[in-house]
Amino acid sequence: MNPEALAAFDLTGRVAVVTGAASGIGRASAELLGAAGAAVLCADLDLDGAQSTAAQLAEAGTRALARRVDVTGAGELDALVDAAVTDLGRLDVMANVAGIILQAPVVDFDDDAFDRIMAVNLTGVFRGCRAAARVMSAQGSGSIVNMASAAIDTPSPGLAGYGMAKAAVVQLTRVLATEMGPLGVRVNAVAPGFVETAMTSRRFVSTDGTVDEAHRQAVLDAVARSTPLRMVGRPEDIAHAVLYLASDASRFVTGQIVRPNGGVAMPW
Repeated sequence: MNPEALAAFDLTGRVAVVTGAASGIGRASAELLGAAGAAVLCADLDLDGAQSTAAQLAEAGTRALARRVDVTGAGELDALVDAAVTDLGRLDVMANVAGIILQAPVVDFDDDAFDRIMAVNLTGVFRGCRAAARVMSAQGSGSIVNMASAAIDTPSPGLAGYGMAKAAVVQLTRVLATEMGPLGVRVNAVAPGFVETAMTSRRFVSTDGTVDEAHRQAVLDAVARSTPLRMVGRPEDIAHAVLYLASDASRFVTGQIVRPNGGVAMPW
């Protein structure tokens, strides 16, 4: 293979911020961006988890820091981006991965739950985009990667709030891409299908934290059967899409939605 082809994925000398880095897709993304050569600021509301991710990166030879961030807090994402620039020297990749799922039918979805899911999944992403865009536009380069969901394409009972927020993230991504493209900054989103993480394990984890393994396997088997590939996604499957969009391999890509979803949705 032409060495230049692989070099397009090399992030040596670059700095990435990943929210939601304590676990799941965020952690896998932080690890892969670090493995590609980036210094990584691992951010999460769960500081212990973020520190664990950063420690694992450091053991692998990656420069990594951890910081607690509440993406719903005014000014916190501005401070996070400032910390990346101050402590790591610059900002090249902003991966807005932090998110939550709150599931209920529309008629039972109260205002507090609606406000919470919008605050984390939409407002938090907006603030992360805005903070990163201000820095990246000044330096004339950078890549913003937002986390959407297959829920933007497939209506799922109980996921109205989640799907609405993620659909809005897609439109934010597209608008920001048109604004930032002339300034040398790319903005894209990843829309995963079902991935087994702590967030999706709500389907088979009891209130006491125990896992019914038979029920877990039944859920995962049903998910796999619903996809043409007959597979359940893993966090690293999504992290590879994040790396692609973060790197020069996608230098001609902006305003796009990459869908690593096993084929469960195939929109035009």
